[in-house]
Amino acid sequence: MIIIELKIIEGTANDPTSISFRKLLSELRKKVLPPEIIESVNQNIEEINSSSLSGNALRKLIRKKREKIIKLLEKELKIVPKHYYRGYGIIMGMIMGMPLGIFGLFINAALLGAGTLVGSLIGLIIGWQMDKKAAKAGRQLDVVIY
Repeated sequence: MIIIELKIIEGTANDPTSISFRKLLSELRKKVLPPEIIESVNQNIEEINSSSLSGNALRKLIRKKREKIIKLLEKELKIVPKHYYRGYGIIMGMIMGMPLGIFGLFINAALLGAGTLVGSLIGLIIGWQMDKKAAKAGRQLDVVIY
């Protein structure tokens, strides 16, 4: 079973969202994936190919399906794009650092942003290490998704 092609719909040939989705599919074709994963990916591609949307609505659909495929791959196979864990770590670090910043507010108002900064730096470091580990294990796709 192979991953089907994404149709080039008018106006999306040079669109960054569409280009990154095609690169993701190209990288997936290089991997040996279970049939149920390929079937799920193909379903998402078929929904895009059969869509009558255009412009921003089509870009949103492509982005939504791309994220759905990435989450499926991460959950089921632990396969991720480059810098996936780094971005996730920064976001989680910011969220975890907010209470530290609020606590710092009681000490000095200048420390309000320090918690978020410290949290995001810690998240960046942890995410970077997880990305390195995934690359070493061969679980990282050679594509960057923003």
